[in-house]
Amino acid sequence: MKKIYFDNAATTKIDPSVLTTINHVMKENYGNPSSSHSFGRASRTIVEKARKSIAKEFGVSSTEIFFTSGGTESDNMVLVSAVRDLKIETIITSKVEHHAVLNVAKYLEKTYSINIIYVNIDPNGSVDYKDLEQILESNKSRKLVSLMHVNNEIGSILDIKRVGNICKQHNAIFHSDTVQSIGRYKIDLSDINIDFIVGSAHKFHGPKGIGFLYVNKELNIEPLVIGGSQERGLRAGTESVHNISGMETAFLLAYENLKKDKEHILGLKNHFINKAKKDIANIKFNASCDDTNSNTYTVLNVCLPVKKEKSVLLEFNLDLKGIACSRGSACQSGSSKGSHVLNQILDPKDLEKPSIRFSFSKYNTIEEVDLVIDTLKDFIESN
Repeated sequence: MKKIYFDNAATTKIDPSVLTTINHVMKENYGNPSSSHSFGRASRTIVEKARKSIAKEFGVSSTEIFFTSGGTESDNMVLVSAVRDLKIETIITSKVEHHAVLNVAKYLEKTYSINIIYVNIDPNGSVDYKDLEQILESNKSRKLVSLMHVNNEIGSILDIKRVGNICKQHNAIFHSDTVQSIGRYKIDLSDINIDFIVGSAHKFHGPKGIGFLYVNKELNIEPLVIGGSQERGLRAGTESVHNISGMETAFLLAYENLKKDKEHILGLKNHFINKAKKDIANIKFNASCDDTNSNTYTVLNVCLPVKKEKSVLLEFNLDLKGIACSRGSACQSGSSKGSHVLNQILDPKDLEKPSIRFSFSKYNTIEEVDLVIDTLKDFIESN
């Protein structure tokens, strides 16, 4: 049975070149990068080379890039440190953020008694920029705006340059969870007023368990993980040299092949939309998933015309056919509460129907799209 992986927003297949890099470094460069001998210096060189590669792509100093275990740790570092060290009193975010932001905000609200304000979103899950401006104008406390660049469930895209300008006008610190956009969109931090972004290698065909955090050099925050002086004192723990090097390889490949991969993936998405609309009556695309001007080219969130009592069999049926996809985010797929994102934008009737997220990568094919839609059609039309 052919297996089809359409869950690339959850994680991606590791690139063979990345595996080669990781295996080489694990075999040849096993010194601790904090050691002063030649083995340690060789490892340190690898770490700093990766840091410079990432910084160069973003147009920032390498001293502003810090290696972490991934997006969740990085988001935690930003929000906790902002309240603890930068004396933030109000966090402005939205109800469609990843739980790496939402749950930390709730924790800080309870623990530090800070104020959480949720900006309005439109029916497509996009931020209401006028509402954001009004919130910032009316609130005179020390503020942090935390809004994700690309939504992991419905793919809506935030205009981070516009938000950055709004934040600058109102003296607010700006953090964006960019986990879903790193390796898929060009981000020139020298041209955007943004203070924190985060990345996770496994979202762009790199290894799991490694990521990075960009911190504006004008902001001084303290470590969340306390111990040694690694990462210039901001993140203790021996650096995972092989994973850092693997992330660098994946990062460079993603941006080197950005145009080609985008054209391929966008072709898959458009083919999925056109064939699905033709073959499946009453299918809906949640938010603006069928509009690539306002949504990412990698994600489709589809509401299927399936009765509630039959919908419980849908994921099971797809899995039996070897098709991997997701109900909302992978972090939420085991929850009985359903998607907190879709709960914000869908009407009660559509919430009763199953919504499935399909997300694509450079490894997917048109033939796979056809097979998935045929499988969906057969399931919907079966008794």
